[in-house]
Amino acid sequence: MTTSAAGRSAGEKDILRSSLDRHRDAVIWKLEGLDDEQLRRPMTPTGTTLLGLVKHLASVEYGWFVETFGGEGETLWFDPYKNEDMRIAPGETTEQIVAFYGRARAAADRMITELPLAAQGRPAWRDHSVPLRWVLVHMIEETARHAGHMDILRELIDGATGDHRPATPVPRN
Repeated sequence: MTTSAAGRSAGEKDILRSSLDRHRDAVIWKLEGLDDEQLRRPMTPTGTTLLGLVKHLASVEYGWFVETFGGEGETLWFDPYKNEDMRIAPGETTEQIVAFYGRARAAADRMITELPLAAQGRPAWRDHSVPLRWVLVHMIEETARHAGHMDILRELIDGATGDHRPATPVPRN
């Protein structure tokens, strides 16, 4: 692995943000080229879908970055504490969920930009505060974990694999 000059000179926050963005981009890439039925298709006994994982990731971006640090988010139309963030309701569209993820990312990015890594926030569901640095690392882990789930689901749907978009399309059999 080669480290770029920018990577060697970047600060800790930039490195963490870059890692998070790489996994976020992989999440979106996993949706490309699939139709609505494929994105909604339950692929595990628990009903996990590609689109449900995106909805969940949007929900946790809002929770960890925005709610935890007192930022402005949006009112959710579902209850994430009842796992409704993992399920796609019949009236929810792919465009709606992808746009929701985009808004959640943008809101989280505002908090990351505005706050120092040592800033403390208090999640409503915890009895103690956490620093932004911890939240960034946690969300890198969370996003990478679910991007890995999405990689497996995508492979089961059409055979596509990988953690990033290839430079040239890989032919499918």
